Amino acid sequence: MVTIAPMLIATSFISYLPIASTLVAAPFALVLFRHWRRSPQSRYLLWWTLGVAMYGIGTLTEALTTLFGWSEFLFRSWYISGALLGGVLLAQGTVYLVFSRHRADRLTVALLSYLLVAAAFVVSTPILAEAVEDDRLSGEVMEWQWVRLFSPLVNTYAFVFLVGGAAWSAWRYWRRADRPRSRVIGNALIAVGALLPGIGGGFTRLGYVEVLYVTELIGLVLIWAGYRTIVGDRVPSVHSLQREAALS
Repeated sequence: MVTIAPMLIATSFISYLPIASTLVAAPFALVLFRHWRRSPQSRYLLWWTLGVAMYGIGTLTEALTTLFGWSEFLFRSWYISGALLGGVLLAQGTVYLVFSRHRADRLTVALLSYLLVAAAFVVSTPILAEAVEDDRLSGEVMEWQWVRLFSPLVNTYAFVFLVGGAAWSAWRYWRRADRPRSRVIGNALIAVGALLPGIGGGFTRLGYVEVLYVTELIGLVLIWAGYRTIVGDRVPSVHSLQREAALS
């Protein structure tokens, strides 16, 4: 009991981390929204705003589950906002940053169509009452376990464009003759921060949802730190849309 007690205390503490994540996501989304309003033609900023807002909704459902217990509404909201929408909306911002408007729009139509179908099945699947844990959220409660097969494709899309896009940008800045330190570090922070929730999601599938709570908070803090590092730099962006926005 002496060795188990500290573990129980740590687990109990970790279960409250989504509250902190939500409190970080709310002002970050507001900062991004204000940035977009200053440059409304920059669709990538709008998608990043939506992504962080959805990220916050996902952590809010986790926080409410910790505080008030499991509910079907919170579970379905958590799965849609977290497993399906959280990372991919941020990734779509990067799509609008690196691709032409026409190609990005086409990818958006395809992505949203896929997400609507997936969300419809998440809403429709029966719940296995015997798998419900009062203070934890898990996809194991879905009777139609095949519905969980929608999320790997979404997560892969988010990894390629969000993590990959940030890493690619960091590499491009690193190769420049002036090698702008803040741009390299900022994009590296975003890449690592975007990767962490995906790792946490993998542990969630194994039943360790507390790992997700930790990686969500650290990941969001790193993404915001990366954003702040880049925004404060006056070095011209390697992306034409960001250069145009800076000049407008």
